[in-house]
Amino acid sequence: MTTPTALEIMLSSPFTSAEAQRHGLDYFDLLRQNVRHASRELYLPGEGEPAIADRVRSHLALTPGAWASHRTSAALHGLWLPDQAADHSWLHLSKPSHLPRVRRDGVVGHRVRVLPDEVVQLERGILASSPARTWLDLGNELGPVALVALGDQLIRSPRPVFDGRSRPHTTKDALAEMLRGHPKMKGVAKCRAALADMRVGADSVQETLLRLCLLAYGFPEPELQIVLRPSDRFSFSADMGYRSIKVAIQYDGDHHLTNEQRRRDARRDAAFRAAGWVVIIVTAEDRQDDFARVRADLRSLFAARAA
Repeated sequence: MTTPTALEIMLSSPFTSAEAQRHGLDYFDLLRQNVRHASRELYLPGEGEPAIADRVRSHLALTPGAWASHRTSAALHGLWLPDQAADHSWLHLSKPSHLPRVRRDGVVGHRVRVLPDEVVQLERGILASSPARTWLDLGNELGPVALVALGDQLIRSPRPVFDGRSRPHTTKDALAEMLRGHPKMKGVAKCRAALADMRVGADSVQETLLRLCLLAYGFPEPELQIVLRPSDRFSFSADMGYRSIKVAIQYDGDHHLTNEQRRRDARRDAAFRAAGWVVIIVTAEDRQDDFARVRADLRSLFAARAA
């Protein structure tokens, strides 16, 4: 196996004119390579689209004092965004308000006021808005439901096996403090309203959307992460539900399609039913009509209890 040269490594991701010069390449040398001129002093290799982290790293090398922000920061942190905000063809880079905004091809530049700890360093030295600050940055772009869904993912208790971390990105108290530090920022009022509707316990965006849908249709707020037997630390739990009428709601996402997970789900549902609970299984298809089937089942169950 041949070890790639330093030049081959450089030509495998976006690079700057300064990096090319360090390898002895001038402008005419670059013309003979399979590269594209992407922006002032910035080149892209080949025909495909480089990874967003590589694009950000190269742009930041040319723009001292800047960092990735808004939807670009969300992508770097692996945060959910709604489809209409998931286009990353343009990078979002911010600078402090006392510096001129970034003006480069392929970049949306922002001038913002930042407080300590609102910009963090990621792998390979990339600077980006913190997850919490990213949520605030997007307050002027996202709708109310999307802000709550994104916020729920920031404050949820992660599962180390799946998430690679044991602490949430932030807390509601920390977000409230951040909002107080930016009282005049665009979108801050929407973020305050979203914060009031955020809840710890939604393990997925889909669960948040279901909860908000039920509230919008006048149902009582469901309890999240209902433990069947609270005194048993090995007890099964439901994603949400209503303990008062013994209704457990389970949102089965894509990871529930494996045979092992299906067997665990079957044992979980059987345990709830043996204890006298009704179990409602929700899938992605139910989202197509605002969870109409789920709402109809719940209305019947609440009506039966009232009778």
